[in-house]
Amino acid sequence: MDEALLRSLTPSVLGVLVRRGADFAAAEDAVQDALVEAVRVWPTDPPRDAKGWLVAVAWRRFLDAARSDAARRRREDLVDAEPASGPTPAVDDTLQLYFLCAHPSLTPSSAVALTLRAVGGLTTHQIAQAYLVPEATMAQRISRAKRTVSGVRFDQPGDVATVLRVLYLVFNEGYSGDIDLAAEAIRLTRQLAATFDHPEVAGLLALMLLHHARRAARTAPDGSLVPLAEQDRGRWDTMMIAEGVEILQAALARDRLGEYQAQAAIAALHADAPTAAETDWVQIVEWYDELARLTDNPVVRLNRAVAVGEADGPRAGLAALAALDDTLPRHTAAAAYLHERDGNLTTAARLYAEAAHKAPNLAERDHLTRQAARLNTHQRR
Repeated sequence: MDEALLRSLTPSVLGVLVRRGADFAAAEDAVQDALVEAVRVWPTDPPRDAKGWLVAVAWRRFLDAARSDAARRRREDLVDAEPASGPTPAVDDTLQLYFLCAHPSLTPSSAVALTLRAVGGLTTHQIAQAYLVPEATMAQRISRAKRTVSGVRFDQPGDVATVLRVLYLVFNEGYSGDIDLAAEAIRLTRQLAATFDHPEVAGLLALMLLHHARRAARTAPDGSLVPLAEQDRGRWDTMMIAEGVEILQAALARDRLGEYQAQAAIAALHADAPTAAETDWVQIVEWYDELARLTDNPVVRLNRAVAVGEADGPRAGLAALAALDDTLPRHTAAAAYLHERDGNLTTAARLYAEAAHKAPNLAERDHLTRQAARLNTHQRR
């Protein structure tokens, strides 16, 4: 059973049903039924035309549901409009599905769930497991999302920036349950890049690849975080880095800079350094300047302050940090690091402990707690 094939066909099959006049929510349910039937039938009786088989079964399931709904005014018209059997049209509606699933009327969590379901082909159970919520909760979230976008015209122009934000949200969830969400986000972004020629789509794909290439070195055997400077660079995936750099260079050559390209450029500079000490921090600061200009994001300015501390010395970094709101996420952790670099270990230890209490997840909290303990132990010697 080729699960990857099923998932790759999901958006195009859904697109066919919607173009035939099916309501999006009902069409998505019918496609899911067809996928379940494929899992049951294909191992012993594989079809010659996988997409055509899925379209035929999904359309029949949709018509069955339409016939059983007495309130559906267009029921008979849809039955009469059933197309003759034959090759499935080659129209690819994948891009429109991306836009629909990332519609501005949806909350970020709903857009993510609907994208994984309708475009990614994941089951509700898999999505719920990945996000550590009950399956019933995720089913309700997806159902509400489908109802929200059901009235949106399928050919309505979409917003690529919203789609990219949704994909980046998926990527940043990492890995949970039996679904690797980072790998799934890369797959979906590759699919989008093959459908939609846009430098920011390429920039996001490059950024994901460059970050994902360091994944094996990012945690120790006990699950603790390993900071970038301490990672074993021999464990980085050099082929993935090379692919990310190649994609990024092609995007930058188009001279339409966007935030994902700028972030990918920073990641590429980290990946290019043979050792942490050889990192080109001056150029990284320059890219952060570009990124701050593009986004005016205070978190970007926070990261820039740390980079300034590496390029021009910790006191320059602390001065840049002092200009920012100290309630920003990870502001205290950045201050702790820069104070340690400046030799002020007492202040650094206190700030690491304070940052641990504010940490957004257990892994970061444990890492910051260990940093505080390390400095306190060092001072007692």
